[in-house]
Amino acid sequence: MKILVAIKRVVDANVKVRVKSDGTGVDLSNAKMAINPFCEIAVEEAIQMKEAGAAEEVIAISIGPQACQEQIRTALALGSDRGILVETDDQVEPLAVAKVLKAVVEREGIDLVVLGKQSIDTDNNQVGQMLAALCDLPQGTFACNAELKEGKIEVTREIDGGEQTVLLDLPAVVTTDLRLNEPRYASLPNIMKAKKKPIDITNPSELGVDTSSNLKTLNVVAPAERSAGVIVETVEELVNKLKTEAKVI
Repeated sequence: MKILVAIKRVVDANVKVRVKSDGTGVDLSNAKMAINPFCEIAVEEAIQMKEAGAAEEVIAISIGPQACQEQIRTALALGSDRGILVETDDQVEPLAVAKVLKAVVEREGIDLVVLGKQSIDTDNNQVGQMLAALCDLPQGTFACNAELKEGKIEVTREIDGGEQTVLLDLPAVVTTDLRLNEPRYASLPNIMKAKKKPIDITNPSELGVDTSSNLKTLNVVAPAERSAGVIVETVEELVNKLKTEAKVI
């Protein structure tokens, strides 16, 4: 079985994002970049499936500039077998990402696609669902548990008010939620080994996909800073402020 894991290059979650002075976007100069946290969970799940003997190959794919090779190498160091970079400098929208992934799924003969439910930069939560629709594949979104069972995958989904378990025929698409697993750290020997693992480089035009954007960013502003809090001396004072000032009780 072949597993395709989609990963996205984003600003590290621990970095405070800055907006450019001209309001045209986010300032990425000298910003530490990393694999999107939800994508890390997807990588870990795919590797665990391979370690359990359920998969023969894990392929990590990223769509973006040449610098995305850094995140692909990280995925290779974590245990992926090879990487694919679909190189483009376009600001790729979710539908274009899904179309690129569809082309790779068909070209590689993928049995299972695992990807994060959303990225922490745009928070769209769209690619997994779009990919499943384009490929006409069953999908298990917001997965907090996944188990392969004789040509099927049982996915427990996070839903409003609880959980839902679905049994999907393979091939299928699964998007990962935070409770699915705890991503591992790459060891130094595996980081060195990852340098020798292959990364295939292609581009959207070779896959027959147009990634040009249909959206135009008019302005980007930072959120307003919160006002400083107030320290109260007693519970009575707190209750009084909640009643008279905040008016929440």
